[in-house]
Amino acid sequence: MVEIVVKRPMRKRKRSGRKTFLRQKVCRFCADKEMSIDYKDARTLRIFVTERHKIIPRRISGNCARHQRGLTVAIKRARQLALMPFTSQHS
Repeated sequence: MVEIVVKRPMRKRKRSGRKTFLRQKVCRFCADKEMSIDYKDARTLRIFVTERHKIIPRRISGNCARHQRGLTVAIKRARQLALMPFTSQHS
């Protein structure tokens, strides 16, 4: 007995009429040379932390790899010294 397989045509995805515009993200620390990463400056570090106090990833914040690594270390040091909370429940 021979089995016949019928293939269905591929469905086309409907596109919305909007065009998405993706702006190139720029590292704040590379753009502004006077701005520095310091674990004692909790006000600057809060920009790179969510409301649940998680570190914002590089693809969202737009930082370069070098400054993102320094930022992560600075946030972790500030947490150890109790300048920043670990979670939203600790604040």
